Amino acid sequence: MEQATTAPKAANTGNIFDWQVLSRLMAYVRPYRRVFYFLIFLTLATAVLGTLRPFLIQRMVDVSIEQGDWMGLNKMFALLLVLLVAHALVSYLQTYFGGWLGQYIVRDIRVDLYRHILNLRLKFFDNTPIGVLVTRNISDVETLSDVFSEGLAAMIGDILQLVFIVTFMFWIDWRLTLVSLAVVPPLLISTYVFKEKVKASFQQVRTAVANLNSFVQEHLTGMNVVQIFNNEEREFRKFEAINQEHTRANIRSVLYYSVYFPVAEVLAAIGVGLLVWYAAQGQIEGTISKGALIAFIMYNALFFRPIRQIADRFNTLQLGLVSTERLLKLLDSKELIADNGTYAPAEVRGEVEFDRVWFAYNDEEYVLRDISFAVQPGQTIAFVGATGAGKTSIINLLSRFYEINKGTIRVDGHDLREYDLKELRRHIGVVLQDVFLFAGSIADNITLGSKDITEEQIWEAAELVGARRFIERLPGGLHYQVMERGATLSVGQRQLISFVRAMVYQPRIIILDEATSSVDSETEELIQQAIEKLMQGRTSLVIAHRLSTIQKADRILVLDRGEIKESGTHDELLRHGGLYQNLYQMQYKDALKPATE
Repeated sequence: MEQATTAPKAANTGNIFDWQVLSRLMAYVRPYRRVFYFLIFLTLATAVLGTLRPFLIQRMVDVSIEQGDWMGLNKMFALLLVLLVAHALVSYLQTYFGGWLGQYIVRDIRVDLYRHILNLRLKFFDNTPIGVLVTRNISDVETLSDVFSEGLAAMIGDILQLVFIVTFMFWIDWRLTLVSLAVVPPLLISTYVFKEKVKASFQQVRTAVANLNSFVQEHLTGMNVVQIFNNEEREFRKFEAINQEHTRANIRSVLYYSVYFPVAEVLAAIGVGLLVWYAAQGQIEGTISKGALIAFIMYNALFFRPIRQIADRFNTLQLGLVSTERLLKLLDSKELIADNGTYAPAEVRGEVEFDRVWFAYNDEEYVLRDISFAVQPGQTIAFVGATGAGKTSIINLLSRFYEINKGTIRVDGHDLREYDLKELRRHIGVVLQDVFLFAGSIADNITLGSKDITEEQIWEAAELVGARRFIERLPGGLHYQVMERGATLSVGQRQLISFVRAMVYQPRIIILDEATSSVDSETEELIQQAIEKLMQGRTSLVIAHRLSTIQKADRILVLDRGEIKESGTHDELLRHGGLYQNLYQMQYKDALKPATE
């Protein structure tokens, strides 16, 4: 299945903006368009109010002070004070609502993204590092808040302010305006170079962050393997290399900032120097007023500050668009579980049928070939075979974690694709060999947040499985806080909890994937008794390496390289003398040896 590539590659176009990406980002603004329009108004008001201050000071100097108008001076001063207060209030509102809008949009995008990730097939997670998904859902989404709080609105405000400043400057004195703008061309050139360099460095930073997240997440999860094999030093050196690349990418952006801002300051100072030199001659000749000179010095400061900031605003916006593009690619991913079925029975009988099923994880490298079998309601079917024979693939297909390439899978005579996906999985209970527990209480890990399951039901299931005794011994019992991945519990205890979790949902179809392979003999015997009770009246599909656990199965299928080689009961397969007998003899070779003197 190909991933959609409808989201354009903003990073490679060379354009200032990718308008298609920006338009899709703006779709998230629509629910808050009133706030967005109010933000535009505030931006416009900030630009106007910031530009009026030098003009009022010019009027104070050239009119009130020159003419000795004390009352007029007081009025102008009061007006200036009101202007400053209004400007401060508008700036506060602009900053607050810009941040407010950014955070709500980030929230909505993160919700959509996480909902999308929840519906992706397992194949997508097989091919995508978890650290990359963490970066997309956390760092990349967080970057978008800056687009609204520091990027788009602020940049529009800077551009409007420049327009108003130049307009006022030409209105006051066109000659001083041209002198002031003499250094703008070299400033624009340096700004463009800075923008392009920082844009490239930001993209390198985002890539380095994703690589760093992937490495740290993977190695923290597998820390026990690192320590068991005494591999700390080698893994640390790998981390140092990845971290060093992340540092170099950030230092490159710091270098560009450290070069650009001094250059911009020098050019701005040259502009002020030229202005003062030219205005001084005008003062001597009486053609330029003192107020105009003071106003232009203030306008110069106001003019060059937005120009310096616009480059940074562009980079913030472009960085946000690069993050948006990545998020859109993830949102456009077609690795979704097709959930078009509408069949949602309240109960199922539990009849399972595989009809000439072919399946491959990659293209046509089939791991299951022409698999056909049927299980009647209440029966138990077991799968045995070497590692890689296709046993786990069969149970993954029944739960529709993956889609088959050819053939049909039916439950109660209905194609799996006819079922509503949630309703289908509601009737299937799964106990895996590798039990995953979330950080939280034991009760939460058993119910998975369901409000329909009571503590009484949990204790009943725990009693049946034999888990009640160890749960009662834990501090807090069902409310004992389990660490991430169940690190504070033994493998056997985690396995028992997974049995309780499967039982409380009362499924009609039970899948056991090596469910007793990680427990000791005493716990296995306890679980075997619980399994027998769990299987009563339910259709059961069991994968087991320990053949002792499946001897009572109604039928055993022997798989080899994705094909069913043998089928029958335990006794039938032993009499047949094929692969199953070989597996049995390998497991019990010591017990089968004749006694010697």
